Amino acid sequence: MALLGGNENKKSEGAEMSFLQHLEALRWHLVRSAAVIMILAITAFCLNDFVFDTVIFGPLRQDFISYRALCALGHKIGAGDVMCLTVKPAHLQTLSASEQFFNHMWISFLVGLILGFPVLLLELWKFIKPALKDKETGPVRIFIVVASILFLIGISFGYFLLFPMSYNFLVNYQVSSSGIVETNNTFDDYISLISTMVLVSGIIFELPVLVYFLTRMTLLTPDFMRKYRKHAVIVILIAAAVITPSPDVTSQMVVAIPMYLLYEISIFVSKYVIKKYKLG
Repeated sequence: MALLGGNENKKSEGAEMSFLQHLEALRWHLVRSAAVIMILAITAFCLNDFVFDTVIFGPLRQDFISYRALCALGHKIGAGDVMCLTVKPAHLQTLSASEQFFNHMWISFLVGLILGFPVLLLELWKFIKPALKDKETGPVRIFIVVASILFLIGISFGYFLLFPMSYNFLVNYQVSSSGIVETNNTFDDYISLISTMVLVSGIIFELPVLVYFLTRMTLLTPDFMRKYRKHAVIVILIAAAVITPSPDVTSQMVVAIPMYLLYEISIFVSKYVIKKYKLG
């Protein structure tokens, strides 16, 4: 009973906090999150040889794990060498004196943000926890775990599959067979492409979380998503056709199937919310 009373006192105190006090509490949660991200970023900055040679420049090597896995998968399903990618030897150029330094800082920050993302969600949860009822804290805690896992899966999908396929397609693309135009990629373009695609992939994989909140706000229903499932499939197939390096169906399906599964999971999530909170 004492503990219960203590919780009630905390909630009553939280309810009596002024707007400025709420902002002050939020500021300290964000400061702690930023501190963790900065520590991870500084660590990544100091481990530049590993971060760049092993991780960032990994897709530029022929023995990259994704290329070996795709080639092995192609042989296993009887597609031969169709899914085997031949990586073009790359020498990234820098066009300004500060290009390497600022990209080094950007990638270090990005590593810190990706690794510190669960901590950021945890601090935000601590901020909103006093305003939640006891029965609501469980779902929010699960949300943090699910959102973190989905984000890291999306990052991995973008790094191991989406970016390697897209990069090799773009590097080998020719507007003319005459050979007049030669692609000499710059370090800045490479960093911009890999960071954008990996981050966008991580955000896209948060689709089930977004659907959860949209359904809670009655802005989305599973019936609506089922109705436009065919449209979603067409968009997914077009996206897969654009980012895969070859026109064969097998390579396109490697990219399209995870995206389609994500859409189906989102329909299930929307249905679950409608049923659990009786919004229908």
